[in-house]
Amino acid sequence: SKLTSEIRILEADDPTGDFRVVIARADGVEYHVDHAVFGGGDRLLVLHNRDAMNFTLGVGPVSLSSLDDLEPVITASDDVRLSDIDVSAQTLVVNLREAGLAQVRVFSLTDAGIGAGSNIDFAEDVFEAQATGFSDWRQPFVRLSYSSWVTPATVFEYDPQTAILHLRKRQPVLGGYDPADYVQSREWVTGRDGAQIPISIVHRRSVEPRGNAPLLLYGYGSYEISIDPFTSISRLSLLDRGMVFAVAHVRGGGEMGRSWYEHGKLLNKKNTFTDYVDSAQHLVDTGWTSPDHLIAVGGSAGGLLVGAVGNLAPHLFAGILAQVPFVDALTTILDPTLPLTVSEWDEWGDPLHDPAVYAYMKSYTPYENIPARDYPAVYAVTSINDTRVFYVEPAKWVAQLRATVTSDNPIMLKCEMSAGHGGASGRYDAWRETADYYAWVVDRAGASTDPLGAPDPASV
Repeated sequence: SKLTSEIRILEADDPTGDFRVVIARADGVEYHVDHAVFGGGDRLLVLHNRDAMNFTLGVGPVSLSSLDDLEPVITASDDVRLSDIDVSAQTLVVNLREAGLAQVRVFSLTDAGIGAGSNIDFAEDVFEAQATGFSDWRQPFVRLSYSSWVTPATVFEYDPQTAILHLRKRQPVLGGYDPADYVQSREWVTGRDGAQIPISIVHRRSVEPRGNAPLLLYGYGSYEISIDPFTSISRLSLLDRGMVFAVAHVRGGGEMGRSWYEHGKLLNKKNTFTDYVDSAQHLVDTGWTSPDHLIAVGGSAGGLLVGAVGNLAPHLFAGILAQVPFVDALTTILDPTLPLTVSEWDEWGDPLHDPAVYAYMKSYTPYENIPARDYPAVYAVTSINDTRVFYVEPAKWVAQLRATVTSDNPIMLKCEMSAGHGGASGRYDAWRETADYYAWVVDRAGASTDPLGAPDPASV
């Protein structure tokens, strides 16, 4: 199950002994355990979600057998989602989400107990930070991975004693890249039901919201997966052509905590789609772009998203880039002989045995709901070897689009013959695949074919 966990532990000094269940499994209860030494002895730190949707952290004896015996370290909060923990001889580190950002909180461990925790401060307002674990029990520093929409992947070491960050490594970006040439920001959209939806935006500093910028809007919104800030070297090719890149952090993802996920799955799944439409409308209304220059992009479950959005609001988009799209979800989820179907019922519901789920899924799955009206251009990409989303799904979808919509915008299907769900393997094949996507995006969005402000090749 994706919703229930059980952990067993073994004494390190008795490797041939028996594993012991820490806490017996209970339906819907997830927990994680780590061993720590503080306050004069061995302890178990337990991160769990019983009566705590966003998880809570407690501490108990090594002999712990019930969550009732835990003493609180971090109590449950509607505003902070606790993700995982790691421990060294002197430090407890908690990876968490607060205000939609992945952050790191650090606690000292001493003979007196657990000290007051504090989040690590960074210079940027929009970022993703995560502690990557301790390689040694006595390690005195906390190693972090860090990135933003303009700062490439970075490794920091944080000294808990001085609260100083030490830069250890940063991914190089060739070609005269200067982060100061780009701007990242975050805006909040009030959804139709009052939900506050975050949108990440990145663009060249010279690009301003004048109503006509070509814009690529990404969305996913499933499995509590968060789309965190990261610098993409290939994406610079779009930004340097005057495009704006934006991410709608819609419900179904995990950016705003477990409730954000719960309100975008099962019989709440349509919130994912309306959040994306409301985000796209916001970008038009605030002058970032116009429907003639706005491209929707999503892959896998994000392909279901952009397919559903195309049916709901085709007038908002100039094109839809659907990568390995899960567009015939109802047919797939009805077949329990497929290896992934039964476990996926936790995410989408069980339409095979529940008529309400069947009716609900049928009302939103892209293949079932194509309107007989004008439709944006579509570029659907699949693979003959995709074992997660079979190629027949986008093939059926494209055929039905061509038979139903009333406009003459091109609706194209590309089937890779030597790739999988994650796209082409091999560095150069992956670059060629990305170049193919971007060429289509640039054309449909009306972006410049020449990079803006690109460095002189002679100087690189």
